[in-house]
Amino acid sequence: MKDLIQLHKIGKELGLSKKEINKVLFSDNIKNRTILLIIFIITFSIVAYFIGLFIESTISNTYPSGTKYSTVRIKDFDKKK
Repeated sequence: MKDLIQLHKIGKELGLSKKEINKVLFSDNIKNRTILLIIFIITFSIVAYFIGLFIESTISNTYPSGTKYSTVRIKDFDKKK
């Protein structure tokens, strides 16, 4: 914080306007925020895509993966006699 105040004072001594000083001081910060926002959006999209694939695959299957038994029971065959 002290560095920012010193840089602001130096800018004033050089005759720069407040807008010019802020542009120089915070231009890198805005670029970093934009890059972080883009990375966040891409990461969120990838995670959401995989969650969607997982949900779609669990809903579309009749039986969950790994099950070896069906819902047909011996009692169902007794009714045919």
